[in-house]
Amino acid sequence: MTSQTAPILYESHSHTPLCKHAQGFPTEYAARASKRGLKGLIVTCHSPMQNGYSAGARMFPEQFDEYVRMVKQATDDWQGKVDVLLGLESDYLPGVEDYLKELHARAEFHYILGSIHPQIPEYRAIYHTGDNVEYQKTYFDHLAMAAETGLFDCLSHPDLVKNESPADWNLKEMMPHIQKSLDRIAATGIAMELNTSGALKAIPEMNPAPDILREIHLRKIPVVLGADAHTPTRVADRYEQSLILLQKIGFESVSCFRQRVRREIPIPQALASLRAV
Repeated sequence: MTSQTAPILYESHSHTPLCKHAQGFPTEYAARASKRGLKGLIVTCHSPMQNGYSAGARMFPEQFDEYVRMVKQATDDWQGKVDVLLGLESDYLPGVEDYLKELHARAEFHYILGSIHPQIPEYRAIYHTGDNVEYQKTYFDHLAMAAETGLFDCLSHPDLVKNESPADWNLKEMMPHIQKSLDRIAATGIAMELNTSGALKAIPEMNPAPDILREIHLRKIPVVLGADAHTPTRVADRYEQSLILLQKIGFESVSCFRQRVRREIPIPQALASLRAV
């Protein structure tokens, strides 16, 4: 696709090697963002957590300042070319609210993603009681609780739990429970993410599924695009496909955040700004 308009979109979900399962530094992700015709990149590495929670998949608490410096270096390196911004993907589970409030106050963040990762062993140990369907319901309850804390700007990959036990995932049967959670989420004014990395998971469709996106649209919940890039080559991955999907469902715009303030971008303008690599 040939670029027709000035860069306007951001990659709103990307990681660093500090999370121990991503490759490449923010400056490399910024280079890819430039090639894709993006205006900016928000780095949202996994938040440090207390008491060793999920320590193998996130920065250690003592690495937080290193993370901030790493993003600042990329911001300086790409000044005037790509708008590299500091964000964070913070894990939510009941009881961590005070810790996250203090953590989010430690730096000038532009964007905070609220995430529930049902694959984390520590999370499963607390909330999985042996019934996979009940585990799915717990996940969506926690998603609504995360929104209600007011700690986050957006909820990431909001049906991720379907990949934990694909054989037990029945969207039609789960939908009434999802709808109740979405009603609670809509009441908070938070945004929700369309995460393109879902296409690479056990159930190969973006997170959330199109039918859930339709429910999100009915409730006028804003949507933010994110590729959940763990390598530079995945920056803005499937953005064109995502924008076309949103347009077919009825969305007229997507959202981006800067200084934790949401702004809307018309989908036709967003599509016209992207460049193929």
